[in-house]
Amino acid sequence: MSMQLSCVILNYNDAETTEKLVMQIADYDVLHQIIVVDNASTDDSLERLRKLESDANASQSCKVRVISADHNGGYGSGNNLGVRCGAEQGATHVLIANPDVVFSEQSLKAMLAVFARHPEVGIVTTRIRDARFPNLKNGWPLRSFMRELLSMGPVSRRLLGKTFDYPDSCFAGRSAVYVGAVHGSMLMVDTEKFLEAGGYDEGIFLYEEEQVLGRRMQNAGYRSVLLLNQHYDHEHSASISKSFSDAMKRQRLREESTLYYMKHYLHISPLQEQIAKLWFAGIRLEMQVAKDAMPTSSTVQK
Repeated sequence: MSMQLSCVILNYNDAETTEKLVMQIADYDVLHQIIVVDNASTDDSLERLRKLESDANASQSCKVRVISADHNGGYGSGNNLGVRCGAEQGATHVLIANPDVVFSEQSLKAMLAVFARHPEVGIVTTRIRDARFPNLKNGWPLRSFMRELLSMGPVSRRLLGKTFDYPDSCFAGRSAVYVGAVHGSMLMVDTEKFLEAGGYDEGIFLYEEEQVLGRRMQNAGYRSVLLLNQHYDHEHSASISKSFSDAMKRQRLREESTLYYMKHYLHISPLQEQIAKLWFAGIRLEMQVAKDAMPTSSTVQK
């Protein structure tokens, strides 16, 4: 059976970044269709994307399709909508990409080649280059309850960070490796296997989607592959807020998602749940202490 690849891009109030990516990849021959999902944006994104669809299709043979979610159900819900749309259009494989990534057509071809050679594979991604996190590894093991908790703490992460990931020796001299979970900013899935495994869990709005999808694929008998001889760039959208108040909101959202993951996929006990909540409170305290230690504008000499 021939392979047909669609790309799903999830947009929320960031049409400018989404438009940029669509125009970068519109002439990739390997892509049969580009599906942009507007996740119930509250700005003029949908109007701008509809115009992009019209303009692009005037010269790209109806390659770009924009669909609108009726509500913002989060990352997983929006991408599930896009993957289902791709499946309806005959896509055997779907590339799930954040708007703020850059990737080559060659990397897509290399990812498809893995699926062609390995029928047990459900997910493929490549190395990630990220200026904010230069040492970020794009594949990690599915961790136990305690290791997952420790991996979240700023101090424990600094002290024990290397023990939470695969050792460097796992990657040395290899072009591809099996991993437990991959970064959600760009990955390619086998459409049928993704849907069979249940796709993303829509009970999670944001965060922990990678672990959940890795678990679901593993439980369905499929594996995830990290290509080490290809890469993509993660540039980060300028719309991401860096204020402390928003950082605390994101931390609480991360905690909610992590508890959901631990309850539904690690099957933690009530005692473990209380331990996790105490640990999260400690993380928030660390964040507050770090903020209080930073000099304010009034204390910095000009």
